[in-house]
Amino acid sequence: MAAKIRKGDRVQVLAGRDKGKRGEVVTVMPAEGRALVRGVNMVKRHQKPRGLNQPGGIIEKEAPIHLSNLALIDPKSDRPTRVGFRVLEDGRKVRYAKSSGEVLDA
Repeated sequence: MAAKIRKGDRVQVLAGRDKGKRGEVVTVMPAEGRALVRGVNMVKRHQKPRGLNQPGGIIEKEAPIHLSNLALIDPKSDRPTRVGFRVLEDGRKVRYAKSSGEVLDA
């Protein structure tokens, strides 16, 4: 199945403790159905020192969030929207924002 949310997309969190936050998708994990979003779902992890370049301590990093809890931001209206697929005249299959009808893939 084609991915409705891809790396580099701007998304908004729909549910959970970070509801309403926005960020850019860093990584998508299709096998798990999850994505890493910059600045969202931050967790603290205790890390041992690794060599000279990485000190130990408590670090904050993003944890994966389920794709069902994310909505793509419509570039036209700057609001969350659902995503559909459409085949253009030249035969390309592209994603489009269902709320405005704008094509998301360049």
